[in-house]
Amino acid sequence: MSASLRIAMVASARFPIREPFAGGLEAHTWALARALGTRGHRVELFAAPGSDPGLGATELPVQRPTLSAAARSDVSMPGRVWMEEHHAYLRLMLDLASDAGRRFDVVHNNSLHYLPLAMAPAVRAPVVTTLHTPPTPWLESAIQASAVERYGSRALTFTAVSAHTAAAWQPLVTDARVIRNGVDTAKWPSGPGGPHLVWFGRVVPEKGPHLAAEAARRAGRSLRLAGPVGDREYFERRVAPLLDEDIRYVGHLDRRALAALVGSSAAALVTPCWDEPYGLVVAEALSCGTPVCGFDRGALAEILTPECGLLAPPDDVGALAALIDDVTRLDRRAARERAERFCTLDAMADGYTALYHELAA
Repeated sequence: MSASLRIAMVASARFPIREPFAGGLEAHTWALARALGTRGHRVELFAAPGSDPGLGATELPVQRPTLSAAARSDVSMPGRVWMEEHHAYLRLMLDLASDAGRRFDVVHNNSLHYLPLAMAPAVRAPVVTTLHTPPTPWLESAIQASAVERYGSRALTFTAVSAHTAAAWQPLVTDARVIRNGVDTAKWPSGPGGPHLVWFGRVVPEKGPHLAAEAARRAGRSLRLAGPVGDREYFERRVAPLLDEDIRYVGHLDRRALAALVGSSAAALVTPCWDEPYGLVVAEALSCGTPVCGFDRGALAEILTPECGLLAPPDDVGALAALIDDVTRLDRRAARERAERFCTLDAMADGYTALYHELAA
């Protein structure tokens, strides 16, 4: 085993890192923190209170601001959530920039907030940021403010969850190392399949569950939808009217129940309405031996091969529906084998551990 490292992992100040996960980013952080801990590294986790105590990771406190009545009444005050997140990350980064930050060998930023990027040059330990999303104005601004030519090459180190995401950040970020997200294939076991289709993920417009429902209906197949409702208005307006005996929403399931559902499905529908940076649900479905039928957007084509999934043109529900029967006839063993070769948690943890040691040297 390589030398033990002390790692500060920065995640979401809004969502705890525990099951059932708020989304793929939280699932990724949980899996990585757990894998690092089992390898003998010490992880301190900055995330919303209530993260999984079984991770064995120390929680870095999320500080909330205490505002006076005069400050709260200011007409220019931003929203409460924005203000709380800004304060929490500011306190964290100031702590990491102080002598207390010397206790870490490396800081791994998995958040989507701009402050860990903007303040990285001030932190005592090297900081690596994983790019989980396409470029945003706040993050691009933070990267420009922390320019390498001003602060040196150790200030900003990047990884990207896919080659697609790495390319999306160019030319601003030219050297992001691709370390693809991985899943614990033991916790997403191969299943027997079944008659219905499955769609799982956050129920939000950009994930397109309404398109999955429409495609399943056109194909004459039953569908189970699972995941947290992240946009209630969207769910009531676009998803709920499509629900019936054949198209069912089964709720926000924990990992064990979700894996059982996915493994007992004929195929997984993946219907992003944006360029998916990675698509963790694809890796999870393949691990369960469930072939994937989706839209050709973002990084999905990096993960899938014709033996384990088929892709339709973006947003083309008719083309997606036409592929479903063919996808259900794909060999489930090929799907599982693809996950074992391309999507494992061990490969992801190996990639990050090697990078941490390079930065800490």
